[in-house]
Amino acid sequence: MKEKFKSLNRTEDNLNMYNKFNNVGILINQNQIEQNKLFLDQAINDEEYMEIVKDIINNETVLEMKKYRQHYNINTYEHCLNVSYISYRICKKLKLDYKSMARAAMLHDLFLYDWRNSRKELNLDGYHAYVHPKIALENASKLYDLNEKEKDIILKHMWPVTLRLPKYKETYIITLVDKYSALQESAQYYRNKIESKKLFKYAYIFLGLIFLNKLI
Repeated sequence: MKEKFKSLNRTEDNLNMYNKFNNVGILINQNQIEQNKLFLDQAINDEEYMEIVKDIINNETVLEMKKYRQHYNINTYEHCLNVSYISYRICKKLKLDYKSMARAAMLHDLFLYDWRNSRKELNLDGYHAYVHPKIALENASKLYDLNEKEKDIILKHMWPVTLRLPKYKETYIITLVDKYSALQESAQYYRNKIESKKLFKYAYIFLGLIFLNKLI
């Protein structure tokens, strides 16, 4: 019975901690991400951030992520860099462990396969959404001596899709940022599509005006 109460208390504590980070959306807006622009350029030009992750972003295995599409025209490497940098900035604002966050978030999707056909081709134990955090952690652990917080961030970044509760505040943050980034990357794709259609529309109008001018 005591164990049951202990489990319930832990769940309540974790939910309270999760609720504490409802203001992450506000912090995202404060960081000027509301325009749905990826932070790839800013990340590369941020000297402190680059110093923290330089050994990761230049690692040959990590660079392999560029071969795999994540969301629309964004590859897995770009997605991880985007999530890593946004999470890093939020953790700095909240005075949390931004170094562990930046490094772990850069490795959180280190699964190195096309997830769209993964289950059939690779005989995975389950659906990609459920198993890829464990695969990413196994791959990352072969490359780096991860601390406990970094392991938790990678392994539980899909919560609540994966049921195991995060242990750290930083892990809760990445669960939000990862989902936000997926929406952000999708929005950027559709925005670019719409802008392209506008260009075609204006081009047709322009050519039409030239043609009419010649007729007149």
